[in-house]
Amino acid sequence: MQNNKAKPKRRFKMPSAYTILFLIIILVAILTWIIPAGQYSTDKAGNIIAHTYRSVASNPQGIWDIFAAPIYGMIGNDKTEGAISVSLFILVIGGFLGVVNQTKALDDGIASVVKKNKGKEKLLIPILMILFALGGSTYGMAEETIAFYPLLIPVMIGVGFDSLVAVAIVLIGSQVGCLASTVNPFATGVASQALNISPGDGIFSRIILLVIVLVISIFFVYRYASKLKRTLRNH
Repeated sequence: MQNNKAKPKRRFKMPSAYTILFLIIILVAILTWIIPAGQYSTDKAGNIIAHTYRSVASNPQGIWDIFAAPIYGMIGNDKTEGAISVSLFILVIGGFLGVVNQTKALDDGIASVVKKNKGKEKLLIPILMILFALGGSTYGMAEETIAFYPLLIPVMIGVGFDSLVAVAIVLIGSQVGCLASTVNPFATGVASQALNISPGDGIFSRIILLVIVLVISIFFVYRYASKLKRTLRNH
């Protein structure tokens, strides 16, 4: 008897971050066989001197180099410094975020704030924007905010605002925090490692930036919500 059941189509599944990184390593290794090698001269401080580019002997990378690249990237070798400090920090932060997401602690916390401020919805604008900004500034909160849109949109519409207010609270709040990135390991931490400076360098400037931009953002969203409320009341 012929089986008429249609075989389910295999859907494309996004590869893991490790797979993508390994594919990038392979691609770069292949390019070492194609792209001519060259380098610039540098001064005593390590800064590149303009117009000093010259060709040098190529150093094509083989299979062993591909598998050794992640190890050297972590611990370093005689040619480059390792990034194990930043890598471990990101792993720890990632584990922390995994626990937070799995336990729904952040979701429950935001829901609790919304519930406690029922009837005082305008106060939710500065409170929630500050919370989202702290998340963005400390660990680069971005896609983690997706769960809060369906939570806030009905609340804001129910009290006479619109969906734009809810979206602005989440999106602007979190991205203002990412903009300042006071201690964000995925931005400030990685950049500091690349520049060989401490992540604490310039932190006060970033805090000032965060406060200024956050105040402006809260004022903008609060003003829009107030104008919207008055407009709807007049109609």
